[in-house]
Amino acid sequence: MVMAKNQKIEVQGIDIVLYEDKKEDFISLTDIARFKNPTEPKDVVKNWMRSRATIEFLGLWEQLNNPDFKGVDFDPLLYEAGSNSFTLSPSKWIETVNAKGIVSKLGKNGGTFAHKDIAFEFASWVSASFKLYLIKEIQRLKEDENNRLHLEWNLQRTISKINYHIHTDAIKENLIPQEITKQQTNFVYANEADLLNVALFGVTAKIWRDNNPDQKGNIRDYATLEQLVVLSNMESINALLIQQGLSQSDRLIQLNKVAITQMKSLLGNSAMKKLK
Repeated sequence: MVMAKNQKIEVQGIDIVLYEDKKEDFISLTDIARFKNPTEPKDVVKNWMRSRATIEFLGLWEQLNNPDFKGVDFDPLLYEAGSNSFTLSPSKWIETVNAKGIVSKLGKNGGTFAHKDIAFEFASWVSASFKLYLIKEIQRLKEDENNRLHLEWNLQRTISKINYHIHTDAIKENLIPQEITKQQTNFVYANEADLLNVALFGVTAKIWRDNNPDQKGNIRDYATLEQLVVLSNMESINALLIQQGLSQSDRLIQLNKVAITQMKSLLGNSAMKKLK
């Protein structure tokens, strides 16, 4: 399971770790529980899971969101829930019913995590006011992320547009014959765009669309931040190579070398990592 890097927010003096998995937020129940018991947060989570109302809620969430939920194994837990002798740990819940809404993580910043729906329910049980502050902080975090991504995207689009004009001017000056038709002009542009696609992505736009029929947009819409930076640089370099009179095949070799070198450099660049 591929998970995004942990993030941390502060809610009423408590550090709360969260991460995103398949575009869904998971929040540390262990950290939320520290608001109630800073030294033994695990006990707070276990006490919450003894309640019949909690088990009913968790079971319903799994039924709605988890096609692999073991409903047959859930029924005995629901029957026993709420009794004096009933105990249930997060790991036992996960193992017994194949739960997806609660996750146990080991190591640094580990503990019990839950989908935000479940985490907010737990936070309500811990403290209604804490839940409201938690929601507010998560909303602020998401707004900050969206603003950052919007600025990054606008920056890259602006760079690409500037380089596009440089690139197309070089094509007009060096590749387009006199009195060429508009249709032929467009065909030349498409070839140059695909030259960059092959150098960087290894496929043409058409091959990518054929291989990804369910995806909207084009191959460049799904490029990483590093790929967008390299693409912008390649457009400028290609314009210079065109002015130097290099053939398309020679330019493809040169541009592919540039793509490999720059991608290796950017993927290991700490400044780029901070932008993610």
